[in-house]
Amino acid sequence: MADVTLFGAAHEVTGSCYLVEIEPSRFLVDCGLFQGPRRLERLNSIPPSLQSKRLDAVFLTHGHLDHCGRLPMLYKSGFRGPVYATQGTIDISKLILRDAAKIQSDDARRETAKRTRMGEAPVEPLFTLADVERVCTLFQPVEYDQTRELLPDLSVRFVEAGHILGSASIIFEYSESTQKKTVVFSGDLGQWNIPILRDPAYIETADVVFMESTYGDRDHRSLAATIEEFEHLIESAIASKGKILIPTFAVGRAQQVLYHLSQMFRQKKVPHFPIYLDSPMAIAATELYLKHVALMDEEASRLSQSGELKRSLHGLVPCATADESMALNSIEGPCLILAGAGMCNAGRILHHLRHNLGNHKTVVLIVGFQPKGTLGRMLLEGAEEVKIHGKLIPVNATIKSLGGFSAHAGQSDLLRWIRPMAQQKAQLYLCHGENNPIACLSKKLADEFALEAAAPHLGERISI
Repeated sequence: MADVTLFGAAHEVTGSCYLVEIEPSRFLVDCGLFQGPRRLERLNSIPPSLQSKRLDAVFLTHGHLDHCGRLPMLYKSGFRGPVYATQGTIDISKLILRDAAKIQSDDARRETAKRTRMGEAPVEPLFTLADVERVCTLFQPVEYDQTRELLPDLSVRFVEAGHILGSASIIFEYSESTQKKTVVFSGDLGQWNIPILRDPAYIETADVVFMESTYGDRDHRSLAATIEEFEHLIESAIASKGKILIPTFAVGRAQQVLYHLSQMFRQKKVPHFPIYLDSPMAIAATELYLKHVALMDEEASRLSQSGELKRSLHGLVPCATADESMALNSIEGPCLILAGAGMCNAGRILHHLRHNLGNHKTVVLIVGFQPKGTLGRMLLEGAEEVKIHGKLIPVNATIKSLGGFSAHAGQSDLLRWIRPMAQQKAQLYLCHGENNPIACLSKKLADEFALEAAAPHLGERISI
């Protein structure tokens, strides 16, 4: 008998965390932070049922904060077991968790100063850099495509998910009575035929599947059309001497955008112009991608090893310090600024938006998913003014969405990934998606495979 309980990413796209109980083992798949509006951020704790009982291990699908961000809190609650992940995921997780700890501490310090003036109690960060360093000692690397018995009577295999560096879908196999059972967690799935990363691996058989559904309601625009529009926007910005701002997920999206820019320069589609990578984490993540060339697709690997990738981006300026970032406020366009965070909910992009949203020459390119309640979502939905750091800012800039750059599979790619398992009538649970994408994908699955998919709620326990 096996049970799975969802402690995140249930009718939401953040906070991924599954408690899996397969006797005699009890473990987590992911342990991520909730991100977005305050109603979600209030859920950022380790539930008592995870604090008070034994956990044997954590299996991590990839290093984005909404999948690994509660690990330091788990350590604080007493967990001391292994955290299994690919080496790429371990490197990315360390980078992201350290950055998150700094942001947590800075935010808590500012909020405490404000509360002190009002005679209120201080605020503590969810976790500190010391908490991160402690939990990082628990990481244990695993290889792709190797079946191992990491827990008693349970074999585990990590396969490529094509989402970011090191990302994996995880396959668990165990015996129940005389039958072998297979449970699959998709993690976040990438698109097929996208530069830099390898395609998601096909999984031929499964009894139970927990699958992401972030874009279950639609397909992305084609990559070719997205790049063509990107080129036109750059040409327009150069002509008007405007600034292009790209709120950037430091891991994955920043590297993909830089890759396409390098391609445009090599092919002379656009002239060289200043590009600023205004994110210490994105700078470090880019170095990690270059370190793990073996995890790239064939073309990206060749360009990296030959040095062509760096040569074509000779105008790229990394901005590591706060002073370098602030100096960008006074520069003239044309230029392109890549700055975190990708959901416009924190980081340096907020300062650039505050200084530039009121300018008609500014173009803001949204290249990733924006959950409900985030500043990025408000901009996409046509807000005429937004509040940033307590100040109302008019939105005169052009706001564009370049969905073809998404690191998530669209509806067709989700169906492509699930097809082998759906044809065997696997028991399917849709997670990591909002209500409409879940409903649309459920209908597609019913129409195409006569497969009924369930959508568990937060805290729901599923017997499988």
